[in-house]
Amino acid sequence: MTRTLLLIVIFYTPSVWAEPPEPMVPADYYDFVFATEPRLSPDAGHVVFVRSRVDDERRNRESSIWMVPADGSESASQFTQGESDRHPRFSPDGRQVAFLRTVDEDAQIHLIPIDGGEAHAITEIEQGDLSHFAWLPDGQHLIVTLTIDPAVEDPAQEEQGDDAPQADVKVYSRPLSRRESQGWLDESRRTLWLLDSASGELERLAGDAEWNHNNPTVSPDGRFLAFNVDRSGREYDGSFNQDIYLLDLESREERKLSAPDGRVTDPLFSPDGRQVAFLYQSDRYRPVELHRIGIDNDDHKVLHDGMDFSVTQAWWPEGFDRPLVLADFRGSRPLIRLHPDGDSEVVLGDEAALSDLDFAADGESLALLVEDETRMPEVHVADSDGFESRRLTGFNDTLLESRYRTELERFSYEVEDGRTVDAFLLRPKGFDAGDDWPLVLNIRGGPAHMWGHRWFHEFQMIAGAGYAMLFTNYRGSTGYGYEFQASVYQDYGGVDYRDNMQALDAALERYHWIDEERQFLTGGSHGGFLTNWITTQTDRFRAAVTQRSVSNWISEAGTQDYVPTRMNAEFGGTIWTNYDYYWGRSPLKYADQVSTPTLIIHSTDDRVTPIGQGQEWFYALLNNDVESELAVFDGEGHNLSRDGTPVNLVKRLELILEWFESHKP
Repeated sequence: MTRTLLLIVIFYTPSVWAEPPEPMVPADYYDFVFATEPRLSPDAGHVVFVRSRVDDERRNRESSIWMVPADGSESASQFTQGESDRHPRFSPDGRQVAFLRTVDEDAQIHLIPIDGGEAHAITEIEQGDLSHFAWLPDGQHLIVTLTIDPAVEDPAQEEQGDDAPQADVKVYSRPLSRRESQGWLDESRRTLWLLDSASGELERLAGDAEWNHNNPTVSPDGRFLAFNVDRSGREYDGSFNQDIYLLDLESREERKLSAPDGRVTDPLFSPDGRQVAFLYQSDRYRPVELHRIGIDNDDHKVLHDGMDFSVTQAWWPEGFDRPLVLADFRGSRPLIRLHPDGDSEVVLGDEAALSDLDFAADGESLALLVEDETRMPEVHVADSDGFESRRLTGFNDTLLESRYRTELERFSYEVEDGRTVDAFLLRPKGFDAGDDWPLVLNIRGGPAHMWGHRWFHEFQMIAGAGYAMLFTNYRGSTGYGYEFQASVYQDYGGVDYRDNMQALDAALERYHWIDEERQFLTGGSHGGFLTNWITTQTDRFRAAVTQRSVSNWISEAGTQDYVPTRMNAEFGGTIWTNYDYYWGRSPLKYADQVSTPTLIIHSTDDRVTPIGQGQEWFYALLNNDVESELAVFDGEGHNLSRDGTPVNLVKRLELILEWFESHKP
C-alpha cells in the first residue's frame, strides 16, 4: 500500500509550555466539549454539527445543533436551543435543517429554517423508536427508520393497553434474546417508512415480524431505496446472512441484488445511481471486502479484497470513479483512495483518526472530525482536490493546552511467526531519563480492534499521574491485514497473551528508565480477560485492574449475548465437544496461581461480559487469599468507559488511579 505525504493539519503540541501544565485528571471529563455529526450544506457554505457536554448534575449529557461557516470566517455558534438535539441533516435545497429532538422521552424529527427561527416537530410518534432518517431529493419526503412492533399500523396512535394486571414476563424460543444496547428483546423490528414533511403522514415501506431493515440509502435521483436485511428466517437463531434489496419508490416493487452468499451490507450508490457498492464478508471470520454491482445485477466487481485492511465505511462522491474508504491502518484511521490496479493510498489522516465524514453534493469538499492522541475530535473541512484541510472548531483548546499531553512513541518488535507488531508508549509527566518511572501495561478489548492515534482521556491521565503508559496492537488487531487479525482465532490466551508480554519486555529493553519493580496492568473486555489470564501466569505486576472481564468461558458462553452458533464458531465447537479449550483458557481454572493485588470493575447491566464473570473472579481471588476488591457500577453496561453516566465514568477512572497509587511504593 502506498502511503502519501500527510496533508491534513495535525495539531501542534508545544514542547515549551508558557506555564507548567497540570496533569490530566478524571474530573476533567466534566469540562470536555464533544463535537459529532458534522454535515455540509448543499452549497458547501456552512457546516452544522452536534455539540454536547456533561450537564450540571453530572448524570446526563446535553446536546444542541451548532453551525459554522465552512470558510472559517466566523466562530461556531449555537443553532438550536434544545438539550437533546442531534442527527442534523440539511434539506436538499439547503434552506432547512431536520434533526432529532427528544421530547417526553420520545425522539421526534424537527425542522428549522437555515436563517433561524423556531424549530417545529414534523412527527408525532407515539409507538416505536425513531433512530434514523434521510431526505429524498424532492425536499419534501424523508425515509424514516422506526424500531417498532410490525403489527402497529399507525405509529402516531397511542398504544391501547389492557387495564387488567399483566405479569412481568417475556417468553423466548429463539437463541437471540438479548443485546447489549437493548437488553431483553421484545417483538420490535427495524422498519422503514416514508414521511411527508408537510403533512406528517407516514407510509410503511418495509417491515416484517421477522426482519430488521438496516442501512437505508436513497439513489441520487430519488427513485430507489437500498437496504440490507436478513430474510433467511434465521436471524434470531444466529444467522450471519444479509442481502441488499432495492425498492422502487415509484412502483413499490422490490428486488434483491445478486451479490455473493454471505453478509452483504452498507449499500452505497454511485454518483450516477447505476451501481451499488457494498461491504461483503463470506463468513464471520473472513476479511471485510468492498464490492460493486450494477443495479440491473450486472458488472459485479471486487474493489478491495480486505487482505491488507478491512473497510470500515465507504463514500462515493460525485466526480470519483470508485468509492473512498475509511479503515483502521497501523494505528491510524485514515481516508484511503482505491486505485484500479489494486493499489491504494492514504489521502487524509495519517497519524490521526477520522470519523463522521460528509461530502458536499458536488464532491469537491467534505466535513469531518479529526482527532489524535493529544487532541479531542473537532470539526474540519477539506477539499477533495488534494485533500488539504482546515480546522473550524477548537472547543477544548484552552483546557487541553493547560494539561500535560504527550504524543505516542511507536516501536516495533518481531514475534515468533516472523510478523512485526506495533507497540506505543506515552512518557510520564515530569519525565527525566535519570529517574526510574513506573509503567502501566494497558490492554485493549476486541480482540478485533486497534489502538493508536486517537484521543483517550484515560491514556493522558495515566501519563499525567506519573506513569509510562504502554499498549500494543497485538495479533488479532485490525489495521495490519487479515492474516494478522486472524492469528488469534481460537487461540485466546495464546498469541494475544504472548504479544502483550513481549511488548513489555521490548519496552524494558528499549527504555532503561522503566522501573522493573513497579509494573502495573489493566485492560477491559478482551483486555480484561487477558489481565486475568496474565496474573495466572506471572507475578511480575505490583497490581492489576481488570475491567468488564471474562474469568470463565463456560459460564460466559451461556450468559452473554452471543447465540450458540456464534460462540461455537468462536471456540471451534460446543462446551461439550471442545470442553478442554473452554476451560483450559479460562483464568478461573488457574486462579489458585494468582498473587497480584486486583481491583475488579464490573457493571450490573453488562450483557457482553455479564456481572457474574466479575463475581466469579472476585470469589476465586478471595478464596485464594489474594488482595482484591470488587467495584460494581449499578445500571451501567459494557460501555461504561466510553459513554456511561458521566459521574460513574469519572469514578471508574478515579478507582483505577487510586488502586495503582495505593500499590506504588
